[in-house]
Amino acid sequence: MKLWDKGFSTNEKIDIFTVGSDRELDLVIAEYDTIASMAHARMLAKIGLLEQQEADQLVVALEAIRQSILKGEFIIDDSFEDVHSKIEYILTEKLGDTGKKIHTARSRNDQVLVAIQLYLKHELKSMVGQVSALFITLMDLSEKHKNILLPGYTHLQIAMPSSFGLWFSAYAESLIDDVHFLNAAIKCVDQNPMGSAAGYGSSFPIDREFTTQILEFETLKYNVVAAQMGRGKTEKSTAFAMSSVAGTLSKMAMDICLYMSQNFDFISFPDELTTGSSIMPHKKNPDVFELIRGKCNKVQSLPNTLTMLQTNLPSGYHRDMQLTKEILVPGIQELKSCLELLNFSIQNIRVNKDILSDKKYDYLFSVDTLNDLVMQGLPFRDAYKKMGMEIQEGTFEPKRDIKHVHLGSLGNPGFDQIRIKMQKALDSMN
Repeated sequence: MKLWDKGFSTNEKIDIFTVGSDRELDLVIAEYDTIASMAHARMLAKIGLLEQQEADQLVVALEAIRQSILKGEFIIDDSFEDVHSKIEYILTEKLGDTGKKIHTARSRNDQVLVAIQLYLKHELKSMVGQVSALFITLMDLSEKHKNILLPGYTHLQIAMPSSFGLWFSAYAESLIDDVHFLNAAIKCVDQNPMGSAAGYGSSFPIDREFTTQILEFETLKYNVVAAQMGRGKTEKSTAFAMSSVAGTLSKMAMDICLYMSQNFDFISFPDELTTGSSIMPHKKNPDVFELIRGKCNKVQSLPNTLTMLQTNLPSGYHRDMQLTKEILVPGIQELKSCLELLNFSIQNIRVNKDILSDKKYDYLFSVDTLNDLVMQGLPFRDAYKKMGMEIQEGTFEPKRDIKHVHLGSLGNPGFDQIRIKMQKALDSMN
């Protein structure tokens, strides 16, 4: 069944090519199509295009379909082009002519738009929840390990003393920036496109404010052409937000892979969170974190892929937009799995409490010794040259007493302030 069926059939090759993977991917938006259709039926009754009894019947039937979707019982058979045609078929089978009336004053274009935007809004808010949970884990770890020193690196060369307090809370605070990106994407998708029809509105006296309120959109997309142009733009804004989150996770996963190696030996994990080698019995591999790194790097490519898909498209709907689902939906699922696995795994991290006793970290303390000289009255440039000569001649003696390490490096990076900052970011969603 096709919503645009006019009594003729397309060639089988054309049918297979144009439908693509829609039947599979449409299952993720199926629930949202039923929710939007319920709102549409209520609106049609409100403006007199449906009898109230007809709208009530449609809502009951749509709720039954929604429940079958939630139970995993709903399928889209090969005889149907997409989820929209399958749902309308079920309504017609159950309700006869009343089922045929559900498509009044709408197009498949705005059907897809509203279902996708409801789906993206739900997924983005779900990601915010996962990011918030990871933030709490990282802040708890930061405070727990705040006084355990860690070498800082620049250019992958030993630089200055840091701490696990700084390392964990650095990624926690970076997640706040990611929440801002997610909130911006939610703002973009939280605009009701229903009623834009094929992109040029409807001559029926529809009530778009009514559906906006029922569907709990913050506002509506007033210009119907702009609503249609939102297809692809909302997906891209979502992808940019996901890319920001993925960048944070990927960088942390890379740190973990480095820090777990025997050359660093900063951290370790229980055996059950690592994998082995088929030939080397001693190996404990960080496969989980390598996959998080790889999957998140894939997610970071999504904005560019979506940009290229839409390059040079004029206004109005184009079938190219169908491809956004097969780009974005798997990316959403992968990023959410990475957030879940990183939060689960990082809670079991074991930190090495005696990293800096190794002689190779002596020069970490040079800056603090230099600063002591400046505090004693020696001009900075003279102190710098004096320290440089001692290091070059091999006479430098580091002051390893923890008191001589700058307070910021000890892991006192403003825990309360960082938590308040995240709370403000979360509050801005409401």
